[in-house]
Amino acid sequence: MTTTAASSVAAGRCDLGHLDALESEAVHIFREVAGEFENPVLLFSGGKDSLLMLHLAVKAFTPGSVPFGLLHVDTGHNFPEVLDFRDRTAEKHGLELHVASVQEYIDSGVLTERADGTRNPLQTLPLTEKIAAGKFDAVFGGGRRDEEKARAKERIFSLRDEFSQWDPRRQRPELWNLYNGRHAPGEHVRVFPLSNFTELDVWQYIARERVALPSIYYAHEREVFHRGGMWLAPGDWGGPREGERVERRRVRYRTVGDMSCTGAVDSDATTVEQVITEIAASRLTERGATRADDKLSEAAMEDRKREGYF
Repeated sequence: MTTTAASSVAAGRCDLGHLDALESEAVHIFREVAGEFENPVLLFSGGKDSLLMLHLAVKAFTPGSVPFGLLHVDTGHNFPEVLDFRDRTAEKHGLELHVASVQEYIDSGVLTERADGTRNPLQTLPLTEKIAAGKFDAVFGGGRRDEEKARAKERIFSLRDEFSQWDPRRQRPELWNLYNGRHAPGEHVRVFPLSNFTELDVWQYIARERVALPSIYYAHEREVFHRGGMWLAPGDWGGPREGERVERRRVRYRTVGDMSCTGAVDSDATTVEQVITEIAASRLTERGATRADDKLSEAAMEDRKREGYF
């Protein structure tokens, strides 16, 4: 809580600013989970939303340490600079980092490489098996309701069955910030502390709190090629194809996932303030503008959530 917000509370007022209210809600969620569940874990890729979650978790438990570890599903096609940032951050906070490797599942023959080269749809099995093996009963995710319509209708506490699958009909009411974490043996709960943040809120909070991010989120010169209306980074994952020309452009990334499905946007925004101005003028959500995996079908995200993906 900021000094201004703390002063307001001490004075008996309840006039929290917008970002203070979002922060307070997220801190409350982290503490609720820590008090109610035995073995939580935080999904952590080194991207902006997971970094923001970790920042809020640190706030929630200061001066103590964060009472849970981190979990990342590494597709083998992640951006190297983001993975480096992930590792440095986990080490900085002294947190255990659990990694589920899609490449290991492909090498063992359990999963088969897709013809289009994208591995995002292949993350579900490594994720769900890692959750089961680690006996994690609550898994924090950075999903936000403004990102995509399937995420917009999901609760903050999202019950998953013994197969990690999501059934919209089993969602529970969440009135007055009361959350129901009850689950049967083998089930777990996915928890979304950033549900009510928007992309603009995220960046305004990052600016206020001076949260460090990988350089990929700011404008930089990079080799890219055009496919499906997006600028993709070349790599071993299968790009570019014949006829796709690589060129050097000044770009940045609004969201960071698998290189095969995450597009860059043309940008001159090199500071947080410039990024905020750019986002405020945008008419497309970050996933709608830059994530090819959400364009596979009209209900691509919801289909994957039902199977166990976030």
